Amino acid sequence: MSNDLINIISKHNPFEARLVVRDQNVWGQGFPDVPSLNSHVSDAVYNAIEKVNSGQRKVIGITITAERGLGKSHLISRIRHRLQFDGSALFVYMSQCNNLNRIKAEFLTTLATSLKQIGSQGVSQWQYLATALINEAFNKNYTAQQLINQFPGALVKNPKVVEVLRDKVLGIKPDLENPDIITAILWTLSPDPAYEIFAIRWLAGNSLPQVKADAMGLANVSADDKEAESFTTARQIINLIGDYKPIVVCFDEMETDHCNEIGYTGRQVTAIFAKDLCDKIKRGVLLTSIFPDHWINEVKRLGNADSVVDRIGEQVIELKYLNSDDVIDLVSRWLEEFYQEHTLTPPHALYPFDEQKLRALGKERPIVRKILKWCADNFKFPGIVIDRHPVEPAYNQQISALETTILDYMEDKATLAQALRLGFNAVIGETIENVKIEKVVDVEVKAVDRGYLDFKIVGTENGKNVKIAVAVLQESGGLFVQATLKRLIRYKDFDVTRGCLVRSKQINKGATKAQEHLKTLLSKELGGEWVLLKPEDIKPLLALHFVMKGREDDELSEEQIIDFIHQKQIAIDNYLVREILSDPSGQVPEDAIDEEIESTNITLTEVADGGSVSSGALF
Repeated sequence: MSNDLINIISKHNPFEARLVVRDQNVWGQGFPDVPSLNSHVSDAVYNAIEKVNSGQRKVIGITITAERGLGKSHLISRIRHRLQFDGSALFVYMSQCNNLNRIKAEFLTTLATSLKQIGSQGVSQWQYLATALINEAFNKNYTAQQLINQFPGALVKNPKVVEVLRDKVLGIKPDLENPDIITAILWTLSPDPAYEIFAIRWLAGNSLPQVKADAMGLANVSADDKEAESFTTARQIINLIGDYKPIVVCFDEMETDHCNEIGYTGRQVTAIFAKDLCDKIKRGVLLTSIFPDHWINEVKRLGNADSVVDRIGEQVIELKYLNSDDVIDLVSRWLEEFYQEHTLTPPHALYPFDEQKLRALGKERPIVRKILKWCADNFKFPGIVIDRHPVEPAYNQQISALETTILDYMEDKATLAQALRLGFNAVIGETIENVKIEKVVDVEVKAVDRGYLDFKIVGTENGKNVKIAVAVLQESGGLFVQATLKRLIRYKDFDVTRGCLVRSKQINKGATKAQEHLKTLLSKELGGEWVLLKPEDIKPLLALHFVMKGREDDELSEEQIIDFIHQKQIAIDNYLVREILSDPSGQVPEDAIDEEIESTNITLTEVADGGSVSSGALF
């Protein structure tokens, strides 16, 4: 046995913390795939795409039913990577919903984030769509990369070039209700990351700093209209895509235990929303994964169950359990990739496992997750003991994923607040910055005040009661910022002794009311605080949050995760946790991001003329 082989197997376990396909595996590096496993399901999806592509059908709804761990998400990852390779459809993936009362707004965010992912042409799916719109409008055949390369020069020649392009595209899209959608899509062709980021943020339904919105020719949507406008915007975007390619919209792991305000479960809310989407889009395949008992006992018991099932469950397909040959194929494929990665040649394809043991497992008709868990537990040499906390592999996997995805969460108030709250829940009973934490609770509010203050930390400080209201506030729009700060200073109404704003960005100096509320919050009288939110500080708490959300899939308990947080002192040493509890400085953070500063010296309003695109300009 070579020392290299012994050393690699001692230090690396290819199955550890890889029981579950997560968002990053769907979009990025997927897990080793065995195409023959449940090929009847992926083939059904590919056939549905072909029917839509050929005009035989407009919309097809497929529901996958399977028990937890049977391989639904592995299958979805396979489909996504196939579509990325062959370009037969664009792909949207939604897993989980933080607020069931606002699923339309959350779906729009998911749509914008999904289309940011790289497609079959090596550019984002947004850039593919922008290119298709321009090519049709101008009767050209440019690649997306050609347009991206020409964009800066065209903008310098004519700062109104996006406006001109928009008007030309609108000539072939007369039914589009909101022209700003075209404007924002065209801005995704800018190689300047700032313009692309703000364009996608707007397409996700978020407000922009007013100077950015003005420069890019976009109108901000008010916070009050966001949920109502979100579905309309999503429908228009999907139908624009449908003019060029089908879209596959996948709803996966919508397994939240919460209900919406009228009592529908996450599965029911998702099913109703998917049905509405089926009714409104031009071309596409809707793919929903769900546990069989939830399909029978929740979706099929809806008041309008027949119409829902007819749309999203036109085909209902069950995943199959593994047999002995499947187990051998699965394990050998994972090991093949592992040994290739480390340029090693094992004694046999299943090393260090015994084929007969694996075949015996296959006779029990196991789920995929059970086999991967067995492999993770048994991938070692006899006598070697690895002293590692059971939560550590899952935590490290999440930290690694956040290296490339954390910016996707920096606008997600709900997720950021949940991550922070988990950090404080983990240190209940501890004394940090002279504050002994007794409990973390919701802020009791009336209906009109919902959605602004995220939670309240209750404890004692130097013998006095302290109640800190925490509000994560990443919105750019002045009205929502003003509304949040207004509530953060109403100590008596919400039974708090201190308000804490958690935010990464400056507050627009022109937002007079918001600035007044901020000044009041930071005054000596109220003693409030503004804690600067930075990706590197929230990252470990986000990783823990995702581990906690997926604990059942990873076969971890809440107690194990809390124990891991204590052992590694992740929460007690976290800057945000300590800063929220520390004595307020009463200062505005100096290094808060100034979104008002343009990333380039060119804005659309600098040149008043240039109303047409000449043949020598962009195209």
